Amino acid sequence: MKDLRIVFMGTPDFAVTILKHLVDNKYNIVGVITAPDKPAGRGRKLNESAVKKYALTENLTILQPKNLKNEEFNETLKDLNADLQIVVAFRMLPKSVWKMPKFGTFNLHASLLPEYRGAAPIHWAIINGETKTGVTTFFIDDKIDTGEIILQQEIDILKNETVGSLHDKLMFLGADLVSKTVDLVSLGNITTSKQPELEEKSAPKLHNENTKIDWTKKTSIIYNQIRGLNPFPAAWCNILNNNEEITAKIYKVNKTEEKHLFEIGKIISTKKELKVAVKNGFIIIDEIKLSGKKKMDAKSLLNGYTFSKDSKML
Repeated sequence: MKDLRIVFMGTPDFAVTILKHLVDNKYNIVGVITAPDKPAGRGRKLNESAVKKYALTENLTILQPKNLKNEEFNETLKDLNADLQIVVAFRMLPKSVWKMPKFGTFNLHASLLPEYRGAAPIHWAIINGETKTGVTTFFIDDKIDTGEIILQQEIDILKNETVGSLHDKLMFLGADLVSKTVDLVSLGNITTSKQPELEEKSAPKLHNENTKIDWTKKTSIIYNQIRGLNPFPAAWCNILNNNEEITAKIYKVNKTEEKHLFEIGKIISTKKELKVAVKNGFIIIDEIKLSGKKKMDAKSLLNGYTFSKDSKML
């Protein structure tokens, strides 16, 4: 079972946990494909992916192609003679790559497919107020996240769940599901199911526009958006204070639903509390980062920073 020759493809920390689980359980990893090193920081020093850093500690064979259709890369990949390829948080593969191994290529996706296909499934499940999500393994085809499902595992989303806590739960759940999938493939008794033709909820890439807080929305919508982006990349907004506009990232909040007569977006602050008036109540800010300042809890911020009476969230 463990003799199956596996090539693993992935880049971020999420993928590292799955790769480590395979290595620790003595699966035969004959190669690791990850993103090329990228310059980062002020010194533009080359930064290695999380998967590469881990693969180096295990003396695994590493390939970092810029172009997955490159002939030389394809020849090198072929020489690894993989029986199976596993993809976790990588990029779209050309047919020449995913068709190469005799047992095919499967992907781990952090949602219950067909729901939340796309780049940010963990974030969007929380942003949309879901109470359940999970992980799915499926065989790759020529579209994104549409291949035949092998296995799925469901998990509850807690009321106060953040993308950070859910990310870690799904990471470990995914590691277990990947090893179960490999075992099924190696035993030759795998059965797959076609993805249902549903009007599925999507998980598009996060950007400046869809991470900005709209304070005219209801408390629950704002609350879900903020926890669905905490700690990365973080929900943000502009604040008007003392006739100056500044940017803020908001990480941790609570909510209360009650009637009030305040203008939408108005900031109400005391020495101990910072809250924002919204349509059907208040968003109570627990953790915030103002532009040029470090991230801090609201109480610490209010010790040295004053909001004017007419300050508001834009």
